[in-house]
Amino acid sequence: MAVKSISPDILDRLKQTAPEISFVEQTQISCDGGNGALGHPRVFYTIGDEGYVECQYCDRAFVYAPRQGLPA
Repeated sequence: MAVKSISPDILDRLKQTAPEISFVEQTQISCDGGNGALGHPRVFYTIGDEGYVECQYCDRAFVYAPRQGLPA
């Protein structure tokens, strides 16, 4: 099953609520908070049909954006 593109409405909501948005080309990602010793345990996520996933620790959003040009 292919992951669909994220809708503009959801992207707008993430821009307002997520502290950071990372655009990724893979559907399997990991997050460790990005702050070294001040981060959080490394967790792994799979981006599903929604086209994005949010980290349960730090609320960083990972948006699936395959090679069709990653947003700035």
